[in-house]
Amino acid sequence: MTDEGYIKFSADWQHAPPFPEAEIEILNAFRQELYEMGLIGAYENGIGYGNISCRAENGGVFYISGSKTGNFARLDTRHYALVTYVGASENRLSCTGPIIASSESMSHAVIYEECPDVNGVIHVHDLHLWQSLMHKVPTTDASAPYGSPEMVESIRQLLVDTDLKACKIFVMEGHEEGIFTFGADLAEAMAVLRSYL
Repeated sequence: MTDEGYIKFSADWQHAPPFPEAEIEILNAFRQELYEMGLIGAYENGIGYGNISCRAENGGVFYISGSKTGNFARLDTRHYALVTYVGASENRLSCTGPIIASSESMSHAVIYEECPDVNGVIHVHDLHLWQSLMHKVPTTDASAPYGSPEMVESIRQLLVDTDLKACKIFVMEGHEEGIFTFGADLAEAMAVLRSYL
């Protein structure tokens, strides 16, 4: 996990003031719950893990927790970014806000792109759950590292070739402990996650 939490894409980050609290209130409430459950947080070496996003009212963009925010017990409007463009094939991402978007932003983006009815995505870390779900739910290619174009394509393939759109959960074999859930809103994404805990 030496590269855990590091951004691997080329980012065009436009620094901007924090977003209005109303725009990230629900997102932040679910993030807090996941933090208190230990599913988003930081390892002993200080490297953070897990992130959460929701589609903005303009459906082509989404809010996501910022890079290196897993260390914080509580987030506020200073800790979220708005992802405005993802070009996975070029390994490029554009975002705006007071902080740069999470290193897993491209993985969130492909779910929104392939699933127009999805409005909330959760990425957590849990070793026991990761081990127990491996290849029992859709599982990404073991050679695909997190936050990479290869991971994006592996997720896209699962969305097209498996029942992932129905079960709404997948394991990242090449990203130890990494699990994603999603849903029509964050409440559904959380319910999917809870159903496996």
